[in-house]
Amino acid sequence: MASFASQTFLIIFTLLSPFFITINGEFSIQSIVTSTKRMEKMTHLHFYFHDTISGKHPTAMQIIKPHNRSAGGLFGITFMADDPLTEKPKSSSKLVGRAQGIYALASQHDVGLLMVMNFAFFEGTYNGSALSILGRNEIFHHVREMPVVGGTGVFRFARGYALAKTVWSNQKGDAIVEYNVSVVHY
Repeated sequence: MASFASQTFLIIFTLLSPFFITINGEFSIQSIVTSTKRMEKMTHLHFYFHDTISGKHPTAMQIIKPHNRSAGGLFGITFMADDPLTEKPKSSSKLVGRAQGIYALASQHDVGLLMVMNFAFFEGTYNGSALSILGRNEIFHHVREMPVVGGTGVFRFARGYALAKTVWSNQKGDAIVEYNVSVVHY
């Protein structure tokens, strides 16, 4: 009768045998290489982000207040957003998706936001697909660049960048931001 160790070895060897090859009576792990036959595509998107924190129907709201405002100014203020994305700057223009996520004032020395945002699309070819943004947004710069770190649906394995430019804002903190996004994906 075979010992427990030899039975265990046989079971493991049987399960893993497709991953081993024999060379001169020795075992080595075989590399498994997968190739994709699909070509990468470059997609350029243009839309407007409407961030409203004032009024009766805000699309973003403060969820964290700083512990000690005098020590760091606005540092630590955090907002949760579900902002509309439209084809044109007017809020009444065609809705193409939503920006859903968090942004927070992450700098004690200037106004730099940490953006953790998904752009979820529900129009045309991109219906059901999303892009993920994770990066620094220096809102007082004329044009800001943030990385696209991933995506879903049509944008699976996406990588790229988003250029943001504020086209309108008010003293209450509401803003309309133009986005030009370039992504490589399969």
